[in-house]
Amino acid sequence: MNQEILIDYCFSKISKTLEMDIFYASLLSLFVLLVSFSLHLFFYNSKPTEGGKPLPPGKTGWPVIGESLEFLATGWKGHPEKFIFDRMSKFSPIVFRTSLMLEDAAVFCGAQGNKFLFSNENKHVQVWWPASVNKIFPSSGKASKKEADKMKKMLPTIFKPEALHRYVPVMDVVTRQHFATWWDGKDEIVTYELTKNFTFWLACKIFVSIDEPERVRYLSHPFKDIATGILAIPIDLPGTPFRRGINAANFIRKELLDIVKQRKIDLAQGKATPTQDMLSHMLLFRDEDGKSLEDYDIADKILGLLIGGHDTASSACAFIVKYLAELPEIYNGVYKEQMEIAKSKAAGELLSWEDLSKMKYSWNVACEVLRLAPPLQGAFREAITDFMYNGYSIPKGWKLYWSANSTHKNNKFFPDPQKFDPSRFEGQGPAPYTFVPFGGGPRMCPGKEYARLEILVFMHHLVTKFKWEKIIPDEQIVVNPMPSPAKGLPIRLYPRKG
Repeated sequence: MNQEILIDYCFSKISKTLEMDIFYASLLSLFVLLVSFSLHLFFYNSKPTEGGKPLPPGKTGWPVIGESLEFLATGWKGHPEKFIFDRMSKFSPIVFRTSLMLEDAAVFCGAQGNKFLFSNENKHVQVWWPASVNKIFPSSGKASKKEADKMKKMLPTIFKPEALHRYVPVMDVVTRQHFATWWDGKDEIVTYELTKNFTFWLACKIFVSIDEPERVRYLSHPFKDIATGILAIPIDLPGTPFRRGINAANFIRKELLDIVKQRKIDLAQGKATPTQDMLSHMLLFRDEDGKSLEDYDIADKILGLLIGGHDTASSACAFIVKYLAELPEIYNGVYKEQMEIAKSKAAGELLSWEDLSKMKYSWNVACEVLRLAPPLQGAFREAITDFMYNGYSIPKGWKLYWSANSTHKNNKFFPDPQKFDPSRFEGQGPAPYTFVPFGGGPRMCPGKEYARLEILVFMHHLVTKFKWEKIIPDEQIVVNPMPSPAKGLPIRLYPRKG
């Protein structure tokens, strides 16, 4: 749930404002298009070498926009892996050249590509996001590098398993309230709307101790504009998606700054505790020089966590509902495991971390869902030096993309990849660098364990309370930017008795 996930989350949101973005982009690039359009339509790069060394094979697509539309379109049709596999087949199964995000790019494929990018942070590559991200999230820029370094040291501490154990009962309380409010007594519900509601509510509670429904709704409203604006074309004019994103981020950040300042007072007066939520941890964190984080950077990081912390899990939870509806034998296995845990609890007793550690089959099922429908489709790095990779020259400044689907749906790593098979995760599980729903290396999502806990608590209450069936049996899946059911996955509920 770090910034890398946020970037991946927002990348394809361009599509929702595509007509407006193209209009503004055309104002800036019309001359270039008119001159170059007749020279190369869907063209191959006219410079196949760099300093006499071969560049990766591939093509760079249309002038200016490159292959971005094709990249997005395969996701709109529900098969984002098609963009990757078509080019792996045509050019190279290891690395190919393209143009994305108005940048020269190379896509590193397979476990080998994942390992290289994950293992060479600050050697050959560094994390990359567009200038628009720095405008909407100023603390991500170079001016705040010291603060970013502090965050890098702090977040793994906050999200390490032993630190999260204390939050399991809190997660259980919020989950019970969610099901009582939005599921109980309903004949039909729209799943994706409710999983987004659930994960945002939970993130607000765990990160900043906000759980009043009205306050949660008030904070959630502007988030769509932030996500759309981050990777929209960065034209800062009234009415553009980029300006709306800036305004929405500033609005939420101001609210969070007020919360931060009040929490500092409450901590000093003993009205808040050091361990009550992520915000308290951030405020009390000190680096090796004894310095604390700036209030603004804390608010900015909380903002990023709220976005990444609920949208990835909401997609995963929705797809768990989808696959359990389609696969009754998988549902029965999860139900059996969860009922054994439920029967071991006294009436009203909350779930504990020990209970979640027993949910081995349920987590294997969740992992298979994350393999088939990874919320994080991939992410970018930037080459910080010229280097050679698999015989090809990678020039400094190129943007390098890794794709979860290049391994997740590749029969080389997962035989019969479209089959739902939780047994893939038994024993030692998949080979290293093949299962990457949370990224990898130094940039692996620090919230991986947080996501695991909230998904398992959700699964426990879901299957012990309900059976269900899909109302639209063949509902299309859209990846835009995360996988989601096109109609939100409406289901018919059948409450369990007793």
